[in-house]
Amino acid sequence: MARRFVNELTEQETLDETYRAADKQLRANRQGGKYILMKLADRTGTMTAMLWNADDKLFDSFERGDYIRCVGRTQLYNGNLQAILTEVRKVDVAEIDLADFDRFDSARADSLETQLRSVLGGLTNVHLRRVGEAFLADDAFMSRLKIAPAAVTNHHAYPGGLLQHTLDLIDLAAAIAPKYPNVDFELVIMGAFLHDLGKIEELSAEGEATYTDRGQLVGHIVIGVQMLGEKIAAAEEKSGEAIPDTLRWQLEHLILSHHGQLEYGSPKVPMSLEAITLHHLDNLDAKLAAATSLIDTDVSSDPHWTNYNPSMGRKFWKPS
Repeated sequence: MARRFVNELTEQETLDETYRAADKQLRANRQGGKYILMKLADRTGTMTAMLWNADDKLFDSFERGDYIRCVGRTQLYNGNLQAILTEVRKVDVAEIDLADFDRFDSARADSLETQLRSVLGGLTNVHLRRVGEAFLADDAFMSRLKIAPAAVTNHHAYPGGLLQHTLDLIDLAAAIAPKYPNVDFELVIMGAFLHDLGKIEELSAEGEATYTDRGQLVGHIVIGVQMLGEKIAAAEEKSGEAIPDTLRWQLEHLILSHHGQLEYGSPKVPMSLEAITLHHLDNLDAKLAAATSLIDTDVSSDPHWTNYNPSMGRKFWKPS
């Protein structure tokens, strides 16, 4: 029998399949009974699931990251597909095909890394090139960058998503550069590379993406500025030449302002042409990626409209 991947499931479908337990919580309902709230995952995505009338023994019978056989039925709730389970049991890893659960495309990541090295190595501003080379020379950093997600949900929320998002922004910057001669697009390109690097520390790339303790306490914007400072110091030590303060401040500003508004988490609003450019390119890529993902995974029976999405506050028109 062919496997039923998460992105193939529809509402009111009988479920008897193995998924990875990306997360699990034991909760109490209003009557004091216990149930397990889970996040089930395979290489195509994730889905919320619940198992009623649970107990501690059942909850302790598997751990986060384990593979579990899930029996139950799917349903729609608030426009999202979820599963109501009647049975779960742990499955030995020897019984499953790991390719069904690995969302990381190593060949794609290698290709993107090659592109990134070419772009940063080709910068004409020697100071920017040296900073970029300091990152590229850090093998441990590059290994983590290649597998890092760009988010827990919303956009590019998969292993390798951060590198994909970074190269998408670089490509967008290169495409519009001829239209805006007053903008320093080498700064924008470096900002595209730097703006989300803190997510390497903010998010855990092991299993399903989750926030680390440092990520919760500090956040990727501040972590990114800290990482930049470390690599500027390394570049200065290697070259024996200081990075100009004004250039350092501009790079820091690109990271600090890329969310665009204070209420969206930016410590500063964009105050340079390059920061304005980076913010809007970042917002464009993230919003289109998120909307495309919602359309592609929508389970609505309506051929023209998706279900209402609470996080984005709207339905989306489905292309033919």
